[in-house]
Amino acid sequence: MDKTKFYIFLVLCFFQLSKSQAQNSDQKVPLSEVLEQITKRHSITFNYESSLLKDISVVPISQNLELHSKIEILEEQTGFVFEKVSDLVYTISKTMRLCGYIKDSESQQPLVGAAIATKNAYAITSETGFFEIELKSLNDLISISHIGFKTIVRQVKYFGLDDCETITMQVQQELIAPVLIEAYLVRGIDKRQDWSTSIDYKRFTLLPGLIESDVLQTVQALPGILSVDETVSNINIRGGSHDQNLMLWDDIKMYQTGHFFGLISSFNPLMTQTANVINNGSDVSLSDGISGTIHMQTDKQIDSKFNGVFGLNFLNAELFSNIPIGNKMSLQVASRKSLDDLVRTPTYDVYFDRVTQDTEAENNVSNVTNSNQEFNFHDASLRWLYQPNEKDLIRLNVILINNDLGFNETADVNGASRTRRSNISQKSLGFGLNYKKHWNERLSSTINIYNSEYKLEALNADVLSNQLQLQENVVSETSIKLNNLYEQNQWRFNLGYQFTETEVINLNDIDLPRFVRRDEEILREHSAFGQAWYNNSTIDLSIRGGVRTNYLTRFDKLIIEPRLSIRKSIGDDIDIEAQGEFKHQSTSQIVNFQNDFLGIEKRRWQLTDNDDIPVIQSKQASLGVMYKNRGWLLDAKAYFKTVAGITTQSQSFTTKYEFAKEEGDYDASGFEFLCRKRFGDFNSWLSYSYINNNYTFETLEEIKFPSNFDITHSVTLGTTFSNEFWNISAGLNYRTGKPTSVALDGNEIVDNGVNFDKANNERLQDYLRVDASAIYKFKISKAFRSEIGASVWNISNKENAINNYYRVNEGGSVNRFSRFSLGLTTNVVIRLYF
Repeated sequence: MDKTKFYIFLVLCFFQLSKSQAQNSDQKVPLSEVLEQITKRHSITFNYESSLLKDISVVPISQNLELHSKIEILEEQTGFVFEKVSDLVYTISKTMRLCGYIKDSESQQPLVGAAIATKNAYAITSETGFFEIELKSLNDLISISHIGFKTIVRQVKYFGLDDCETITMQVQQELIAPVLIEAYLVRGIDKRQDWSTSIDYKRFTLLPGLIESDVLQTVQALPGILSVDETVSNINIRGGSHDQNLMLWDDIKMYQTGHFFGLISSFNPLMTQTANVINNGSDVSLSDGISGTIHMQTDKQIDSKFNGVFGLNFLNAELFSNIPIGNKMSLQVASRKSLDDLVRTPTYDVYFDRVTQDTEAENNVSNVTNSNQEFNFHDASLRWLYQPNEKDLIRLNVILINNDLGFNETADVNGASRTRRSNISQKSLGFGLNYKKHWNERLSSTINIYNSEYKLEALNADVLSNQLQLQENVVSETSIKLNNLYEQNQWRFNLGYQFTETEVINLNDIDLPRFVRRDEEILREHSAFGQAWYNNSTIDLSIRGGVRTNYLTRFDKLIIEPRLSIRKSIGDDIDIEAQGEFKHQSTSQIVNFQNDFLGIEKRRWQLTDNDDIPVIQSKQASLGVMYKNRGWLLDAKAYFKTVAGITTQSQSFTTKYEFAKEEGDYDASGFEFLCRKRFGDFNSWLSYSYINNNYTFETLEEIKFPSNFDITHSVTLGTTFSNEFWNISAGLNYRTGKPTSVALDGNEIVDNGVNFDKANNERLQDYLRVDASAIYKFKISKAFRSEIGASVWNISNKENAINNYYRVNEGGSVNRFSRFSLGLTTNVVIRLYF
């Protein structure tokens, strides 16, 4: 019993002691007292505002703890930030809050998924670009990063802590060259420091006669670029033929550029975000394109927000969608389909008549009737981006283009009705894979692989003779390119290698009488290139020079191509630039007969054989001056270009020398001038181009004579108005007529053929066209916006002849025929953005 009482007594004492200790530990003391104890114990000093510690108490801390442990306990109890300034001094402050909105500096759109980080905190922006983060010190470094944009790193004290400010991020400089001249023609068309002209369709307003951001129609507004037959499949840059242009879609070389066999671009305007135009001084990484390069590109940034566009006009319906897959991956898909299967619009009829003008599809031979004429086109494109980290970027591209035209031919043969169907199709399929690696801040490497397939096929049914003729032109090209970039201070160095294999197949197959000819050629080319770019902003001097060396294995041929571009600024308003380049190409488009491929797309791609069809080589030099001040821009440039290795078959002869097969060259010298004025919401411009373009064919009757693309004078005048709701544009295009040959008066026929006067000694009637267009933009709701627009092409309905040809009729006399451009053509568009 006594033991039991003793145990109870011990338990009560222990409980009382524990309670007493707990009460002592819960008893708080002023923070200032604890700081004094720490100061004496560790010989340090605390700096803080006197009002900061008012009414702040803490639980006493054991004096046996280390200094850093005491500091951590105090931070947990008070929420204050204890920052070590030196071994003997600490500062005490409250935690800080930073908030804001992250936006794209160019589009001013919110950036979703941007990362904001310090060594102790982390935040991600919302759908509106908003973020909020707690900070401990004004001296902390804060990092703001987003894939595709330049990372911002600065101390907290340089941000505004009072309000949630807007912070803009710039696109990574290696993706887009800096702008030299903004709104070179209209908003969205800029002159860049890499000597290219860039069209950014995110900021693009409007050009006369266009309601779609058609890439290949847009580039024709630039000085020195036009189309002699008003198509996008026959673009002439400084007097060159269309096959002398390098067409790239996200680094994939394309051999087909048009729908409606050239009346509209085959590249979906909703997918193509930018286009760079180069007509001299090319980067050494670019091959082919002796007249110029048009490089179309999709969006290079990962958009982490789902969005899309649906559009409808009198020619086609189109759809685009951006599908984010997390914050490191996005997929963009776009498609376009003609409306012929559903409805025939007046605009569609005008385009169809223009394509089939003076062809077998429009007017067949006597006793043969055409019916059931159908034409449709479609395209689809895909772009996949993946950026696992800031140093790696992978891009995958796929593009599909298709045109189909068919019609029935009916005739009475031996008292019975016979019907056969003729058709022509033009198809392209491109695949590209691009990988970019940033080894460090100075060195990066890019590997690009592509395969481009093109096929032109026509089945011509001769219903009277019961004959079928199949014609095919097939191009298959595969290429791999490695490009290394090293940057140091004011220097950029490029070193790379490219291998290209091109195969071209031409087939002619006739069933009655049986005839088959199939030509297959393959050419492999190895290229090595190096380039240095010096850019000194202090003295406003930029020089880029390099050499590209090409080896054609089939001919054991070595071609060396130097290239140079120089720009020097004089003051703030004047820039002087000089450019020069050597280039070559091994493919060209030729015409054997005007009725090939039903006479609709007569041209076929052909590889060089280094004999009858030589390797085409060019040399070009230019000198220009540019003045800009108070909204005015004056740009003048003179150039000289010589091209060797062309053939008569590649120069679109339809009169004299239509059937000649000779080798020659051409020299083109010219002058380009642009005057642009910006005032308020208006942009007005006047551009003028002069060219003197002459052939030299040593084996022809006339050795020297004007080129088929010698458009001596070309003038463009336009005005665009643009604000938040409206884009309105109107303009005029004038140029001298195309050179042509005419039958010799009084002696039109010799040996049952047309006897021509001197080659290209006359011209077609001067070309004149007035266009206008307008787009109205409005919001439907917070998630939806829309725009509607209309355009009028050739308002005056002027009949512009673009070509002519002669034929001997059954009566033994000569008939002259002319082909004409589009007459008055209207179009309407409606788009829904979501």
